[in-house]
Amino acid sequence: MQPDTLYRLAAYAAGLCLTLILAAWLTPRRWWRRPTARALLLLAGGTWGLGSLMLPLFPVTVTAPGGSPSVNPAAAPVASQAYRAHQDLNLRAGAGVNSARIATIPAGAALTPTGVRDGDWWQVSVNVDGHASVGWASSLWLRRAAEAPAP
Repeated sequence: MQPDTLYRLAAYAAGLCLTLILAAWLTPRRWWRRPTARALLLLAGGTWGLGSLMLPLFPVTVTAPGGSPSVNPAAAPVASQAYRAHQDLNLRAGAGVNSARIATIPAGAALTPTGVRDGDWWQVSVNVDGHASVGWASSLWLRRAAEAPAP
């Protein structure tokens, strides 16, 4: 079974447990003496609601073939495809604007994704000022090399 499927099952199972605990604590005991449609709706709605709230709290991290974490390896950029920087772009040590800047990639510079991503951040390899570097760049500022430049 896939890790994300197990994660979803665990989130909804935890939602069911939390629903049972809250229902026992917050509702009158007479509601639970015999099965009713109200009890079924309360359990189903609580399980769905609390399970759905738990899913985004703990995002699934799957290890990519290279050993690096990837949030969604199926949606990762194609590693062999060439891209270029749309405008001057910061190459960072990690995914996110709070990570240290390694270099500034000039507009139009060619870069290649490694295939690892974290949301909108892609790990890329680029040659800046004659030095090969690997770091993270926002995919929002990347264009395929075959695309025509914006006017």
